[in-house]
Amino acid sequence: MQRTETKIGFDKVRGMVVGKCSTRGAASHAESLDIMTDAGEISRALKLTDEMRLICMFEDTFPLEDYVDMRDFLMPLESGSACISLSNLGLLQKGLGTIRRMVGFFRSSRDGVYPNLKEMAAAVAYFPEVARKIDSILDKFGAVRDTASEELREIRRRLHEKEKSVARIISSVMKKAQADGIVDLDASVVVREGKTLIPVSASGKHRIQGIVYDESASGKTSFIEPIEVVAANNDIRELQFEEQREIQRILFEFTDFLRPYLAEIIDSADFLIKVDFIKAKALVALDMAAGMPLISENGELNLRKARHPLLEKSLHREGKEIVPLNLNLTNNRRIILISGPNAGGKSVCLKTVGLLQVMFQWGMLIPTSEVSEMVVFDKIFVDIGDNQSLENDLSTYSSHLTDMRDITEQADSRTLVLIDEFGSGTEPAAGGAIAEAVLDCLAEKEVYGVITTHYTNLKLYASNSTRVINGAMQFDAAAITPLFSLEQGLPGNSFAFELARKIGLSEDIIKSAEEKAGTDFVDMERQLRKIARNRRALDEKLTRVKHADKTLESLTDRYEKELSEIKELRKNIINEAKAEAKEIVAGANKRIEQTIREIREAQAEKEKTKEARAKVTELQKSLAENEAQSESDRLIEKKMEQILARKEREAKRKEERARKQGIELPRPKIEKDNTPDPLKVGDKVRIKESDMVGEIIQITAKKVAVAVGSITSRVDPDKVERISTSQFKTLAKNTSSKSTSGTMAVKGQEAVSQRTLNFSPSIDIRGEHLEDALNIVTHFIDDAIMIGIGTVKILHGKGTGVLREEIRKYLKTIPNVKNVRDEDIQFGGAGITVVELD
Repeated sequence: MQRTETKIGFDKVRGMVVGKCSTRGAASHAESLDIMTDAGEISRALKLTDEMRLICMFEDTFPLEDYVDMRDFLMPLESGSACISLSNLGLLQKGLGTIRRMVGFFRSSRDGVYPNLKEMAAAVAYFPEVARKIDSILDKFGAVRDTASEELREIRRRLHEKEKSVARIISSVMKKAQADGIVDLDASVVVREGKTLIPVSASGKHRIQGIVYDESASGKTSFIEPIEVVAANNDIRELQFEEQREIQRILFEFTDFLRPYLAEIIDSADFLIKVDFIKAKALVALDMAAGMPLISENGELNLRKARHPLLEKSLHREGKEIVPLNLNLTNNRRIILISGPNAGGKSVCLKTVGLLQVMFQWGMLIPTSEVSEMVVFDKIFVDIGDNQSLENDLSTYSSHLTDMRDITEQADSRTLVLIDEFGSGTEPAAGGAIAEAVLDCLAEKEVYGVITTHYTNLKLYASNSTRVINGAMQFDAAAITPLFSLEQGLPGNSFAFELARKIGLSEDIIKSAEEKAGTDFVDMERQLRKIARNRRALDEKLTRVKHADKTLESLTDRYEKELSEIKELRKNIINEAKAEAKEIVAGANKRIEQTIREIREAQAEKEKTKEARAKVTELQKSLAENEAQSESDRLIEKKMEQILARKEREAKRKEERARKQGIELPRPKIEKDNTPDPLKVGDKVRIKESDMVGEIIQITAKKVAVAVGSITSRVDPDKVERISTSQFKTLAKNTSSKSTSGTMAVKGQEAVSQRTLNFSPSIDIRGEHLEDALNIVTHFIDDAIMIGIGTVKILHGKGTGVLREEIRKYLKTIPNVKNVRDEDIQFGGAGITVVELD
C-alpha cells in the first residue's frame, strides 16, 4: 500500500494532515492509519470530518487550540511510587480545560447540529473535582499558589521577609560604597544564582568585606556578596530548598488524589487526540476547498468537478487554474479507457481518481462537488511509472507484466485498477495484444478501472464493448494545445503529426511518416470518433426525452392541483353568496314580521290584508333574483373546461411520443365529477305542490331548509325536487340583481388573474436540494410563459456550480426559452441566471 500511496501522491496528503495535528498521539495515528473498507465506518469518519469542518468555519466558542497529549505522563502515574511533575501538572490543567470547553460546547448545541461529534462526546467526562484541585494548586500562569498549603504559605512569608531584609542591607552597603568611591554611582545590584551581589571594580574589591562570588568576562568587574548579608542569603537559600520540598510533597499528595481517576482521564485524553486528528483532516479539507461526497448505493462511481489537490496547489502558485475532472463509471461500464495526446492530462486524470479514492476511504473530505458518488473498494491496484529493479533483474516491461499478473489473479468486482500507458514498454503488436487480453480479463471480472493508452486496438475494443467505455482528452487542433478536459464516450487522438509540426520537425519527415502510417490508420481514427460521436448524440437525445417526460408529469400534477384549487374557489364564492343571502333574508324576515304585526294590530280589512300579502310576495320574488347563477360561475366553469381540455391534450401528446419510441404508457386519468349526488347544500330546488323555487341552505336528519327569496322554509326532503340552473331562471321571473352579480363577477376575475398579480420575475432557490430546485424552477418558468413575461431571473448562488449547471441543462429542454446567460458581474455574475423567453 505504501508504494501505491507514493505513486498517486497520498503520502504528501498524509503529511499535510500530520502537519496539522497538535498532539503527538494524533500525528502518530495519522502516520499509521490505513484505508477503510467498510462503508459504515467510512461514512462515520466523513460525517465527523465534515461536522468539524463546519465548526472550524462558523463556531468561535469551540476550542481549536491547547490540545495536549496527556497519555504519556498519565500512564506512568498508575505506579504507586510515581509523582506528577510541576510542568506536567500544568499540561494536565490545560488539557482538562480544553476537554471541559469541548464537552460543554456539544452539550449546549441544539439537537440535530453536529450529531456525530455530539454522540462521540456524550460519554466523555471532564472531571470538575480534579480541575478544582489543580486550580487550588496552580494559578493561571502555571505557578504554585502560596495557598497550596499552610506550610508553603508560612515558608514563603519567611522567605519574603528575609529577602526584604537583605535588600535593605544591600542598599545600605551600596550607598556607603558609592559614597566612598568604591562603586560607580550609576551601578546597581545584581542577582546571580539567587544571591544579591554588588559590582565592584577589580582594583577596589579588597575595600569591601565579603565573598567574591563572580567576575565579568573581562576581569575588570568583581561581584561581591557583602559580609553583612552572607548569613541572610544562606537563610534564604535554605528557605528555597524548604519551599521546593513542600511543593514536591504537594505534588505527591495530588498524585495520590489523582490516581483513582487515571483510567477515565486517559479515556478523555484519547478523545482529545481523536478530535485533534479529526480537526487536522478538517483543516486540510478547508485548505483544499473539499466537501463530503455520497457513498454510492448502486455501484456507480461519479466524480463531478474533481480536482487533484496537489496539482491545484502547484498551479495556484503559478497563477493558473486547474481544469476539473468529470468522470462516470456505471455498473454496466466499469472501466474507462482514456486516450489522447502526450502531456494532455491522461495521467493526471488517472492519479486524480486514485488519490481521491484513497482520501475518501481514509475518511477525508475530497475536492469535488458534494453530489459526487464514490464506491468503496476492498483492493486498489496501481501500475504507474517505471518499476524496474536491478536487484530483482526486472526490466520496465517485466515489472509491468508482474503487476498485470498480480492484478488478474487477485482483482474482483470490489477492486479498483489504475494502469498508466497500458501495453507500452515492448513491441507494439505483442504489447497491444497482451493488453487487450488483460483488459478483457478485467472486464470479465467486473473490476472498476481507469486505464490510459495510445493503442488503437484497445480503442476499438472499447468502442465495441458493453463493459468498457472510451474517454478522450480534449485537444484544440487549431491551436495545437491540450485542453486537459476529459470527454467520455469518444476515443482520443494522439495528434502526433500535429505536435511534430508544432515543435518544428521537418515537414518532409512528417509527410514521410504519414505515408508510412497509411490512410487506414487515419481513417480508423476518424471512424472511431464518428461512431463514438453518434453514440453520444443518441445518449444526449435520450436524456432530453427523459427530461421532457419529467416536465410533462410535473405539468400534469400541476393541472390537477389547479383544477382542485378552482373547485375550492368556486365553493368559497358560493358560500360567500349564501352568507350574503342569509343577511338579506334576515332583514326581509324582520319586514315580514313587522307587516304581519301591523295587520294584526290594525284588525285590517280583507283588502288591506291582500295588499300586505302582495307586498310580501313582491319581496320574495325580489330576493329570489339573488340566487341566479352569476357571471363568475360561468367564468369558473369555463376555466375548468379549459383545464380539462388542456390536460387531455398534454396526455395525448405524451402518449403519442411514447408510441413513437415504442413504449406503452398509460394515459393519466382525468376524472369528471358527473356522478349524480343526493340533495346537498347549494342545490337549486322547486317546492312540490307550488311554483316556488329556492336554494337549499341547510340539511338535517329530517328536514331541508330552503331559502325562497328572503324567506327560509323547512320542508321534508321528499317535498322538493332538484332543478337545473336554467329551470331556476325560467321559474324565477326576474334576472339576477346587479349588485350581487357584479360582486361575483369581480371575484371570478380575481381568481383568474390571481397568479398574474402574485407573480415575481425573480426567484431564489439557494439552499434547495437539486430535485426540489428543479421542481420550483419548472413551475416558475411555466407561470412566466403562461403570463407572457419576457425575462426572468433565477438566483442560485455560485457554490460548486452543480445547481447552476443542472438548472441550465433543464432550461435548454424548454422550447420557449430563447436565451440563458449570466447576470452582469456587478449584479451577481454567475450566481444569477437570466432567462429570456419567447
